Amino acid sequence: MRLLITGGCGFIGSNFIRYILRKYKNCKVVNLDKLTYCGRRENLKDIEKDRRYRFVKGDICNEPLVNRLTRSCDAILNFAASTHVDRSIVDASDFIHTNVNGVRVLLDAAKKNRIKRFINISTDEVYGSIKRGSFKETSLLHPNSPYAASKAGGDHLALAYYTTFKTPVIITRSSNNFGPYQFPEKVIPLFITNLLENKKVPLYGDGLNVRDWLYVLDNCRAIDTVLRKGKPGEIYNIGGGYEIPNIKLTRAILKLVGKTSSMVKYVPDRLGHDRRYSIDSTKIRKLGWQPTKSFGAAIKETVEWYENNKTWWKKIKC
Repeated sequence: MRLLITGGCGFIGSNFIRYILRKYKNCKVVNLDKLTYCGRRENLKDIEKDRRYRFVKGDICNEPLVNRLTRSCDAILNFAASTHVDRSIVDASDFIHTNVNGVRVLLDAAKKNRIKRFINISTDEVYGSIKRGSFKETSLLHPNSPYAASKAGGDHLALAYYTTFKTPVIITRSSNNFGPYQFPEKVIPLFITNLLENKKVPLYGDGLNVRDWLYVLDNCRAIDTVLRKGKPGEIYNIGGGYEIPNIKLTRAILKLVGKTSSMVKYVPDRLGHDRRYSIDSTKIRKLGWQPTKSFGAAIKETVEWYENNKTWWKKIKC
């Protein structure tokens, strides 16, 4: 299978490319990435010489480029996105550009070139916050940040192309990912690297906001499952099944790095901060997927990765 993977130099995208090339010997990957601040070619340095892999620097909003690359591919997996909530609160324009218009450009190319599969990588944040229970794929969307709203816009557009043009769209919505190669603006790598530098970690509000954590390689396996077994026009939630408040997450990281609670600095809560995310993954589990890595083992491995790869993050961390 020939795959066009967009945003493949980012966190989840780079992990997915490495995963897919290791698993399938007959798979070929074209990686289209704009190389913004969080997309780095060195994330895939170990496979750059693989003949099955090709890197192209470019924007998914570049219609001629996207159309040309799509002609020789069987499937598109769209990992390209502006993702940091805090940045979207300051300026939402890049988020609309990439997460909505970029999806439109990819969909047009997929329609024109009769792509067999279009996987749009989305997020549980499109559902908003939930006090009790878990969101299903049929739940109404209620995004509460410009980032989440832009991702919801891209999802709606993708599903509209399926309904109108029968473009073989499938959407995945995962819970919070963590693991190696995650840019140190997100909470887990930020906290780990701060503590390794003997700096305090900024904890929003009372620390009781709840997130469901998913190891990135388990997400890669889920996306692969959807690519092979998913049904066009459908949405698949991908949850790690490990919900904890941010304060408990912080304590786990403190313990692994060997620091005390004195390294926690409580800061004013984020604007529009969702209290709890929770998604029901029953649908994708029926396809044969389930997480394989426990949170305890995965967070330990993640801390060790950042400890052993200081040269990777020290030069990019603000």
